[in-house]
Amino acid sequence: MAVAIAAARAWGPSRGLGRAALLALRRPGARGLARSHPHRQQQQQFSSLDDKPQFPGASAEFIDKLEFIQPNVISGIPIYRVMDRQGQIINPSEDPHLPQEKVLKFYKSMTLLNTMDRILYESQRQGRISFYMTNYGEEGTHVGSAAALDNMDLVFGQYREAGVLMYRDYPLELFMAQCYGNVSDLGKGRQMPVHYGCKERHFVTISSPLATQIPQAVGAAYAAKRANANRVVICYFGEGAASEGDAHAGFNFAATLECPIIFFCRNNGYAISTPTSEQYRGDGIAARGPGYGIISIRVDGNDVFAVYNATKEARRRAVAENQPFLIEAMTYRIGHHSTSDDSSAYRSVDEVNYWDKQDHPISRLRHYLLSRGWWDDEQEKAWRKQSRKKVMEAFEQAERKLKPNPNLLFSDVYQEMPTQLRKQQESLARHLQTYGEHYPLDHFEK
Repeated sequence: MAVAIAAARAWGPSRGLGRAALLALRRPGARGLARSHPHRQQQQQFSSLDDKPQFPGASAEFIDKLEFIQPNVISGIPIYRVMDRQGQIINPSEDPHLPQEKVLKFYKSMTLLNTMDRILYESQRQGRISFYMTNYGEEGTHVGSAAALDNMDLVFGQYREAGVLMYRDYPLELFMAQCYGNVSDLGKGRQMPVHYGCKERHFVTISSPLATQIPQAVGAAYAAKRANANRVVICYFGEGAASEGDAHAGFNFAATLECPIIFFCRNNGYAISTPTSEQYRGDGIAARGPGYGIISIRVDGNDVFAVYNATKEARRRAVAENQPFLIEAMTYRIGHHSTSDDSSAYRSVDEVNYWDKQDHPISRLRHYLLSRGWWDDEQEKAWRKQSRKKVMEAFEQAERKLKPNPNLLFSDVYQEMPTQLRKQQESLARHLQTYGEHYPLDHFEK
């Protein structure tokens, strides 16, 4: 109840915030989304215990009327945006005024990712790789946030953040090597496809279990704080993963330990296959932030500039003030959840077509570029041809390479291999010696 009252005060009695939500991020001393943590304020000394509550667990007033707080006491956190769907800047004061070169990198990263998705999706359908997950419709959340970070900032992804690596110039050859699990794969073929990782680009290797990265990211942020590293940790997850217990633990640890972390939620509407109407009854994920004492904002995830502005300001303050931020990026998963999913079972084709044709982050940014004279149809045609050629060259190279040596299954876990693991390795060797003709061993490195 105290949480609900505090949240009600934060947003006020009117419908919504009444001002652009990003302003809340920029007012370190303001009430509302940017209010100070309760434990940072000294408790007042009262002359009488009857005056005001002194319970240590909440900041609240006494009331003398029985009243339950309704879940809809707050009327929808507004969605911050910079561009409309035609790529026009709505409020000139919110225009990030990025140079042409940087905006073109946004566009080329998003479209190159889209091209790679199409080729690898078809590759899986043809049986060339075992699994794939596309990023259709969510490219703006990846690139807008990645561009606002420092290259040294540590990234914990879920599994649909390939655009972050793409923006950090991760080579197409390594994307392909990971999906094919060949000898060039940094993970030596041990992971499922799309489970990327890159130490040099400060991108922690993705794990399959949902939300496990959230408390791990908080631990990394706490370590960065203790080391005065002047860096932030960003942790990506979907709204479905926010239902996991790890999300609660991570949010609470981050708030109480005052960690420089950005929780970035991609709310794409469907988790794995469950619509948000069946996932939660509250106002999305951003509404949970104040309950944990986390400064929060909701942005249009299909607006790359809105994502950029929010992430840039959250990063600045997270490092300067040592506190967590929660960004909920509202977007839409146009593709299937994965190649194991058929999304037509839980949504209509017309719905998907609307988002693909009417509110796509790539087309919105293209409209912006065209209106500024920074892009034209000839450049678009040439770039599409060039980007497809790049992807196909990396694709063909990955297919030709051998798989890693099977003995690598047993390495890189222990400095000295334990007896039990050594016995398993010897057992595999005996098995392959006896039945090797039944396996495509010529596809593996010797």
